[in-house]
Amino acid sequence: MELDELLLECESRMEESITSMEKRFLNVRAGRANPGILDGIMVEYYGAPTPLKQLANISIPEARQLSIKPFDKSILGDIEKAIFEANIGLTPNNNGEVIFLVIPALTEDRRRELVKQVKQIAEEAKIALRNIRQDINNDIKKEKLPEDIEKQGNEEVQELINKYNKKIEEALKVKEQELMTI
Repeated sequence: MELDELLLECESRMEESITSMEKRFLNVRAGRANPGILDGIMVEYYGAPTPLKQLANISIPEARQLSIKPFDKSILGDIEKAIFEANIGLTPNNNGEVIFLVIPALTEDRRRELVKQVKQIAEEAKIALRNIRQDINNDIKKEKLPEDIEKQGNEEVQELINKYNKKIEEALKVKEQELMTI
């Protein structure tokens, strides 16, 4: 593999790490309704686990409320059960046609806990970047390139990691701000 290809691979893997971190950030809720918190929920539908998004319309009637209206009313109970089992900390309320999820207001302590959680996710993303850097630097070394080109490659990898660490810090700041805003 050439140096350019290794650098492209490095950048694409780092981009994936950032994307993964941002997806995980979406699951940390800030007291506002966000349909993203239901993304991982699977409902048993005719014997097959099916994503909730494929079985119902999910909307936000109010700032702190989610509404789940199934296409097939007979699966209301199954959707409720799946939400309970998903352990997302929300209790579904069913009126026979629609399930409502009320997102509770966050206390100051809970906000701080969520900030810690977000910082942990960001730290895991930084660790992933460092692992990618190490892999790519090892790959560069294996290429047996001239010393100056190898050094240049390592420097470019370091520039990439600096760029992506900065992206992590910026995303973390935005998420912290969102969590601490009442």
